[in-house]
Amino acid sequence: MSFARSHLEESKRIIDAIDVAVVDRMAKMLAALRAGGGRLFFLGVGGSAGNCSHAVNDFRKIVGIESYAPTDNVSELTARTNDEGWETVFVEWLKVSRLKADDAIFVFSVGGGNLEKNVSPNLVRALEYAKGVGARILGVVGRDGGYTAKVGDAVCIVPTVNPDAVTPHSEAFQAVIWHLLVSHPVLKARQTKWEGVATASVTV
Repeated sequence: MSFARSHLEESKRIIDAIDVAVVDRMAKMLAALRAGGGRLFFLGVGGSAGNCSHAVNDFRKIVGIESYAPTDNVSELTARTNDEGWETVFVEWLKVSRLKADDAIFVFSVGGGNLEKNVSPNLVRALEYAKGVGARILGVVGRDGGYTAKVGDAVCIVPTVNPDAVTPHSEAFQAVIWHLLVSHPVLKARQTKWEGVATASVTV
């Protein structure tokens, strides 16, 4: 079997093993967040940070939830990293944003955060703060889910079907799950462009 075929077969196995009940619970929580006027903060590092930027766009434009990602502000992110340290970049950003119980955190991460192993400590500190103010916590994470899965209210763990492909599968399925959510009937508030444009007939 070619590598490409093997990778795609693994993706099919992940789809079959996703906990759909958790995803549906996420949709209901996000609908309640919007109804209550809450804000949504996406947290992630590396490739997951890129996914956060895209998700912010979709949740704002398609769903109508006020959404943000601290990693979109490279000046503040790097200033805080330089002046205060990497571990506190997210929690200090959330403090200035006055995170409150009406808001929610959405984590995209491969490891989910683990202080003992020094895995994404900035996520852990932000989640500790979120729990302290009573904000809801959602996430799409890989491996065992880390601290995100431990404290989260609705966390989808991407099943590990190949330990050598945890990162690409986890980050790919972050996109699958958030696109599912913004397309979900309880959340989708605006038509996406290409689904709203009639297919033009072509005359040869």
